[in-house]
Amino acid sequence: MSGNAAAQIKALPELVAAPTPDSASMMPPRTHAHVVIIGAGFGGLEAAKALGRDGIAVTVIDRRNHHLFQPLLYQVATAALSAPDVAEPIRKILRRYPSIQVLFGEVDRVDPVRRVIALSGGTEIGFDYLILASGASLSYFGHSEWASLAPGLKTIEDARTIRSRLLLSFEQAERETDPVEQQRLTSIFIIGGGPTGVELAGSVAELCRYTLARDFRNISPAAARIVLIEAAPRLLAAFSETASDYAKARLERLGVTVRLRTAVEDITATSITIAGESLPAGMVIWAAGVKPSPLARDLGAAVDRSGRVMVDSTLAVPGLPGVFAIGDAAHCKDPDGSPLPGLAQVAKQQGFHLGRELGLHLQDGTSLAPFRYASRGNAAIVGRHAAVFEKGRRTISGTLAWLGWAFVHVYLLVGFQHRMLVSLQWLWRYLTYERGARLITEDQAVERGTATQPRQQG
Repeated sequence: MSGNAAAQIKALPELVAAPTPDSASMMPPRTHAHVVIIGAGFGGLEAAKALGRDGIAVTVIDRRNHHLFQPLLYQVATAALSAPDVAEPIRKILRRYPSIQVLFGEVDRVDPVRRVIALSGGTEIGFDYLILASGASLSYFGHSEWASLAPGLKTIEDARTIRSRLLLSFEQAERETDPVEQQRLTSIFIIGGGPTGVELAGSVAELCRYTLARDFRNISPAAARIVLIEAAPRLLAAFSETASDYAKARLERLGVTVRLRTAVEDITATSITIAGESLPAGMVIWAAGVKPSPLARDLGAAVDRSGRVMVDSTLAVPGLPGVFAIGDAAHCKDPDGSPLPGLAQVAKQQGFHLGRELGLHLQDGTSLAPFRYASRGNAAIVGRHAAVFEKGRRTISGTLAWLGWAFVHVYLLVGFQHRMLVSLQWLWRYLTYERGARLITEDQAVERGTATQPRQQG
């Protein structure tokens, strides 16, 4: 942790003495209660803002200083947008709420009995109420050695790594004289046929066929081999078969090879093994799975098979008074008993609901109302003016779905400035097929042994 962050933590006012937990699922209301929120994702931010509007003392802790709009992160990875277009400083978002303090730091441990949070470096912060909104990280299903070979897409750093490696593969192929090696370098494999994998595959295909195709002379990026691998029988398993079939057909029109019912057996620096066959690969991207933050298990409460904390209808953790979990950290069920999906809209609704209800409870002692999720529908973009959107039994595909997807995602971006920038860039990209964020970072160039002097960016 940085010196500034440590100084901020040490400067916190002395907290009210922590109460002794009892068997109740909810603690008595306290006028001067202190709420700590771990994570400033969609859920954590919504909870903080709701509590901040009521003047509740809140400390938001995150290991990054920015809120990331993950649904558009794949466009950073494929050079359609720049990192600042999809991220906003947490302090800027919350500075209008005087009762909220933002701390930059890594949470090492949560002790719900002593009611303290331990940060890296040994600093402890007490809490009266805790909201765990720590999100999720990538899961390689027991193959942690694949992480360095097949980067996933959860952070800005991940997006920049994918973008750099992707562009470097074509740069290396451009100066390669062996056609076999050229073909390997321009073979891109994407593992996982969910929304992230589908959106990545479509965006990579458009990058190769419409943008990079005009930039190179010795190779033909339009002929790049792009393969989307999914172990399940169809793409977009959370959607209807109609939407899955549409997505597959659109990707194949873009030149993407879709391999269904196919599991990955091995990944190396130059190849990928699927269905017993080793195929040369210049780039492998992981979009197959995520796992909750390990902090979820540290609570000592009941968790599901993936490690998400079991919560009741009010989003409280049973057996831990004053402790709540939301978003990807929580296993929350619908009234019919099925677990809610790990979507941004779920986390946002949970954060807003919990922040509002907890604020009312702290002010007048009212009981927390149960959370009810209202689906706004599911959407996935499949390329230029093509998307699928579903709500209930209604399915929309094509240009109309794409326009709806674009409108919703621009609207959800934090800050009017970002909405304008993203809208203008999308319009320019739509009219020209141009992408301006085609940067290769120096660390990736050095890693691949292709650093040149002088360094050039474009």
